[in-house]
Amino acid sequence: MKTRIVVALLAISLISCSSPATKQDVGTVTGGVLGGVLGAQVGKGTGRDVAIIAGTLAGAYLGSMVGKSMDETDRLKTAHAMEYNPSGQSSSWRNPDTGNNYTVTPTRTYETAEGPCRNFTTKAVIDGKNESVRGKACRQSDGTWKMM
Repeated sequence: MKTRIVVALLAISLISCSSPATKQDVGTVTGGVLGGVLGAQVGKGTGRDVAIIAGTLAGAYLGSMVGKSMDETDRLKTAHAMEYNPSGQSSSWRNPDTGNNYTVTPTRTYETAEGPCRNFTTKAVIDGKNESVRGKACRQSDGTWKMM
């Protein structure tokens, strides 16, 4: 069962690499992986497998909703928070076009061989519903931040 979940997640990841990934694709994959990891922490035996599947599906859905709702301005504000906010300091804004509210908080900064990366949490209010997604972004050689 676990092998099937890993294969499914890898397939989703590879599909999103075959063409330029949209913000919704990135949110779906990130949310699915994180949901599956959280689900793995719950229960034992068959119950654990069910929790992994449920966590993966719920995480993919929530990540997809947050990713779909963010426009270019929101991505720029998120990148600004990744670049300039110390860990634990949030940036919040309301998108005047969509009415959605976002809060991005970098939670950990670390170095990789390719450059700096940061873990972060995005909390959003989309169509009146609270959503929360955790993710990781790394600075690319051109200075932009890319979701991993």
